[in-house]
Amino acid sequence: MTTSSSERGVSLGMPELPAPDYPDDVRARLERDAHEIVARYPDSRSALLPLLHLVQSEEGHVTRTGMRFCAEVLGLTTAEVTAVATFYTMYRRRPSGDYQVGVCTNTLCAVMGGDAIFEALQEHLGVGNGETTDDGKVTLEHIECNAACDYAPVVMVNWEFFDNQTPETARRLVDDLRAGRQVAPTRGAPLCTFKETARMLAGFPDERDGAVEATGSAGPASLVGLRLAKGESPAARVVHPRDGGPHDEPRDEAPGDAAVHEPSPAEHLSSHDAPQDTSASDPSHPAGPVADEGGQ
Repeated sequence: MTTSSSERGVSLGMPELPAPDYPDDVRARLERDAHEIVARYPDSRSALLPLLHLVQSEEGHVTRTGMRFCAEVLGLTTAEVTAVATFYTMYRRRPSGDYQVGVCTNTLCAVMGGDAIFEALQEHLGVGNGETTDDGKVTLEHIECNAACDYAPVVMVNWEFFDNQTPETARRLVDDLRAGRQVAPTRGAPLCTFKETARMLAGFPDERDGAVEATGSAGPASLVGLRLAKGESPAARVVHPRDGGPHDEPRDEAPGDAAVHEPSPAEHLSSHDAPQDTSASDPSHPAGPVADEGGQ
């Protein structure tokens, strides 16, 4: 004896309707940009990643309409586009804020206070991981690694660096973002909105005055390995110690030694950098030895 799907408690439901198209003017504009992107690649389907950034720059996340557009431009199925859009976390699948605030909670940043920062921001903003504030300004998320371990703990806003953070400076940062006050990253170009960032990731230039020149490069701590590989003598110390420990004694430079820049305490600071003389982001939760399992 067979049973029907309703008797088994299974609801098949109605099939989802096709995604609506963009308005004519929006589609025409996106098609012009899309054709410019596709022309960069010998195989058109290689343009899918930047095209997803392009449609994300339109609505702030990748919608079903955006995926349909990508599929039609590249001659792919929507299933193929969906498989890519859902694989990469850089593509948002639901509406998100003007500012994507990512807190690194990978090992080093977590030990230095990243976990405490993330918990403080969740409580302060009233949102969880991947959620957006009611005003649509800030989306909070934890990130596995911001590739800036020498400035831990690190927070990124729309992929720009805010180094050496504490719960206090991170709270002030998101408050300033929500209030529309200008904030300056530690390194990199001035902040722009997430939609503007997505358009740049699609391969279009940053046309703001002075933005490209302000991009700069990695900080001295990140470049010390490169200098050693080139045979340059290391500086006495790359960054000033946070724990108040002794400085290395100055060394006498031999003739011909390459001059290595010693940063001042105020260098490479953003408007929301934490004080450099602290040893942990959260003094009430210092890093230290953890008891073995079972309380031994």
